[in-house]
Amino acid sequence: MDDNMILNLYFQRDEKAICETQRKYAGYLYTVASNILHSAEDAEECVNDTYFKTWEAIPPKRPTFFKGFLAKITRNCSLDKYRINNAKKRNANQVDLLLSELAEVIPATTDVHSTYENNLVAADINKFLLNLNKETRFIFMRRYWYADSIATIASGCRASESKIKSSLLRTRRKLKGFLELT
Repeated sequence: MDDNMILNLYFQRDEKAICETQRKYAGYLYTVASNILHSAEDAEECVNDTYFKTWEAIPPKRPTFFKGFLAKITRNCSLDKYRINNAKKRNANQVDLLLSELAEVIPATTDVHSTYENNLVAADINKFLLNLNKETRFIFMRRYWYADSIATIASGCRASESKIKSSLLRTRRKLKGFLELT
């Protein structure tokens, strides 16, 4: 069943929409959650939360890119779960590493004004990403959106880990320069 048909089921409030979403995207969403959480139970919980939040969001929303819409919900649920799981223990792991890599480029927010500015920064980052070549954008997104390991990205690109690390470093530097100019 294509995405448009699934979205129509949501708008009809037909519970089959959730079954069809699960049938088509469960593996993909599990991978997104698992890359962040590294726990099968937590990843499964976040995927199930995604179905519930999707049911609540559609209608009134009608996403133009359903797979990305689902991934964003899953990613946000996973990051929330990660924060809860690690609130008391501050061990360094994959997500901490990702956040520290981007910390020098994108500052944290604590107030409404900063949140507004971050929305503007997000739009600028999207513009920046559109100007990257396909491979560089793929590497950046796999690392910082999907939380893939360097080894996984290298394997997917058929490149060395050092090439991937260099590409990420250069892209972060370019992003920093781009954001400083905007």
